[in-house]
Amino acid sequence: MLVLGIETTCDETAAAVVERGDDGEGRILANVVRSQIAEHAAFGGVVPEIAARAHVELLDGLIAAAMDEAGVEFAGLSGIAAAAGPGLIGGVIVGLTTAKAIALVHGLPLVAVNHLEAHALTPRLTGPLEFPYCLFLVSGGHTQIVAVCGVGDYVRLGTTVDDAVGEAFDKVAKLMGLAYPGGPQVERMAAMGDAMRFAFPRPMAGRKDANFSLSGLKTAVRQEAERIAPLSDADVADLCASFQAAVIDSVADRLDVGLAQFKARFGAPAALVAAGGVAANAALRAALQAVAARAQTGLILPPPALCTDNGAMIAWAGAERLALGLTDALDTAPRARWRLDETPPPAPLHNTRARF
Repeated sequence: MLVLGIETTCDETAAAVVERGDDGEGRILANVVRSQIAEHAAFGGVVPEIAARAHVELLDGLIAAAMDEAGVEFAGLSGIAAAAGPGLIGGVIVGLTTAKAIALVHGLPLVAVNHLEAHALTPRLTGPLEFPYCLFLVSGGHTQIVAVCGVGDYVRLGTTVDDAVGEAFDKVAKLMGLAYPGGPQVERMAAMGDAMRFAFPRPMAGRKDANFSLSGLKTAVRQEAERIAPLSDADVADLCASFQAAVIDSVADRLDVGLAQFKARFGAPAALVAAGGVAANAALRAALQAVAARAQTGLILPPPALCTDNGAMIAWAGAERLALGLTDALDTAPRARWRLDETPPPAPLHNTRARF
């Protein structure tokens, strides 16, 4: 099974071709990503209209490049998958409409992929992994602990009640005057700082639920920065290090609770999996090793390039759904908001070709 995947939910334009074998193993034949960092840097964040226009300008060329790199023609595809949400609606419309046009012209099945489901299923692309497993989805817009019980079968165990982890990183970076994108800059400065200098709170620590909260920590960083202003480079490094340490401690505490809830409801997880852009943070990845060890489970960390937004994860989610006979109609609507645990359990939505 060969699937073309399209990703346009935020500020990466991406296209990929992924192969899914009869044994369920995946192979990436092409994965082309064009970041829009330069277009948004002057604004200190993603501007939705600029992002949508960039997707329009870039997507056709990226699809052609991915197909050329994979060495396949449209006639050789088994289906086409596009992220249909959640995300910036202008960008989602660009990617989904393009996928619909290709599907219509070439008579291919369409799969409208939940972007969060693509993150959830990525570890099954990189290696064998049975259900159920525990997903820690951590990105600029999402912070969730999810029981992944099957394709289309998800139970949310914990979520953020305010800011996502990636959002908090970006806002602290902006507060410190660091360049966009902020998360990697905070990580870089934290590596040079003293994490013990500032005693920031560990939000939600000790609570019985598995939810997160970052707004109070973000406020504490702002107040401390204002107290010691003007900031030297050493001050910025120490603030970033202390902030990152607080986030990691909070994440570890919340995951301990989430994994305990997972075990009580579903039994021992096949693994703890981290996905989403913030999962590329090296300090966080190291801390997750200890979390998995305490839960007596394995830890799966996809390569950083597959943690951030990319077309391969969309193509793979499409392949997983196609393998179950799941496709979508050409009138499927794009969605700015789309909760992962609202995805219905696997059940054929439309008849697909016999070879699926």
